[in-house]
Amino acid sequence: NVTIRELDVFDIVVVVAGMAVPGRYLSTYPAHPKEIRKYLEGINRPVKILCGPAGRFGFGVAGGVKPREVRNVFDFVVKGDGEIFLKEFLKGGDADPDATREDYTEIREFAIRGAGIVKQHPNYPDYIIAEIETYRGCPRSITGGCSFCIEPLKGLPVFREVKDIVAEISSLYQHGIRHFRIGSQPCIFSYRAIDTGREEFPKPSPDEIERLFRGIRNVAPDVKTLHVDNANPGVIARFPDECKRIAKIIIKYHTPGDVAAFGAESADPRVIKENNLKAYPEDVIKAVSIINEVGSKRGYNGLPEFLPGLNFVFGLKGESKETFVHDFDLLKEILDRGLMIRRINLRQVIPLPGTRMYEVGNRIMKRHMELFRRFKRMVREKIDREMLRRVIPEGTIMRDVYTEIHIGKITFARQLGSYPILVGIPGKIELGKFMDVRIIDHGYRSVTALPYPIEINSIPAETLKAVPGIGEKRALRIIMNRPIKDEKELFRILDDADVTRKFLEVGVSFS
Repeated sequence: NVTIRELDVFDIVVVVAGMAVPGRYLSTYPAHPKEIRKYLEGINRPVKILCGPAGRFGFGVAGGVKPREVRNVFDFVVKGDGEIFLKEFLKGGDADPDATREDYTEIREFAIRGAGIVKQHPNYPDYIIAEIETYRGCPRSITGGCSFCIEPLKGLPVFREVKDIVAEISSLYQHGIRHFRIGSQPCIFSYRAIDTGREEFPKPSPDEIERLFRGIRNVAPDVKTLHVDNANPGVIARFPDECKRIAKIIIKYHTPGDVAAFGAESADPRVIKENNLKAYPEDVIKAVSIINEVGSKRGYNGLPEFLPGLNFVFGLKGESKETFVHDFDLLKEILDRGLMIRRINLRQVIPLPGTRMYEVGNRIMKRHMELFRRFKRMVREKIDREMLRRVIPEGTIMRDVYTEIHIGKITFARQLGSYPILVGIPGKIELGKFMDVRIIDHGYRSVTALPYPIEINSIPAETLKAVPGIGEKRALRIIMNRPIKDEKELFRILDDADVTRKFLEVGVSFS
């Protein structure tokens, strides 16, 4: 790996930065323009190129800091596809920063031969997940697509060939990557769908998706994570049989804890109509029910095999006070029906250039900010926690969570995968390791857990105190009597048979 100060020895420095969708971060954060200026302004020898969403839209959650804020740092700001610009630039010709690729044949060799770059990642090899693109563009672009989304601006879908996707994964796998996410598309169920380009909601092709996932597993047999991302609830509601079959195919080849993120966006009929959204509430409920029917069984890592997530966007055209009532009613109905949702994502609209919402901007969002905050709080208190208890009940053993960061006296950990559940472990556990945990409590968006089994002779005092029934005094008694050799000795030390039995039920190791 190379430090920032050493960049002056290179001929070209490429910065890929920015985000088109807001997110919450734990131990790392997207590059901020101030950081880029700080580290790159003094680097003079190389040609400096900015790519990614930051080049296309700007920095920040709302793309609010335009590329011009760092324009003087870079020789080129690429608004098109970075790989196409770089290819032409290296050829020595006139490279167009706005150029985009016509199809995926141009990048097949880049993806395969460039896979070795993953070894430069600081988290290589264990805590790194590769996101694999299957297509770009949106089937609904024939009607304009959703008002806020950039995907329809790319036109109708251009699908990658199965063999090319499989070849990229094979190369990454050979370079040590074991965690994959088949993402970066509007709807995984619509990959190579029949009638794409003729129908707004083309009929899914289970056979093509079987080819894709079977091919992935053939070249990556010992994959540790294989998850998907977005799914269109309108497609699933219209083609229940095909989508049920696709969900079963995904479960056959994937790893548990998978999430199909549904772009519900709004449950208000007026907002849906004015923004050309993809699904009405009845469609969303039908799609949630279908995925629950197939994917709710618990997998080997402690989580249900395959569940939906729901994304809502606020600040859209036509939004009113009633919108928040419609949205809450939808969530409450899903909860009352006994269905499961892995995550509920409530986000403010990003009015990106080129979208119909760009002209509207964020004025509706600003007007409704207090309503949004109250709604968010109500969802967290009345929906999220109950749903989390349903998805991952107390006593569940979660396998292979990765200890990521200490905040105060709590260790935060997550499984690798799509939208991982945040796990808080009392006490300072060693970072950078995979471990199993047992769930003991639920927050709104996270769970509290204890190591499983509890290594009684080495566990931190803060962790011991958090064991139900132990508390500070009994934890001190255990620590004072270490090493403890067996259950009989533990019964003697704690001097309370009921407490000791409950402690042992949590899972204790005397090694």
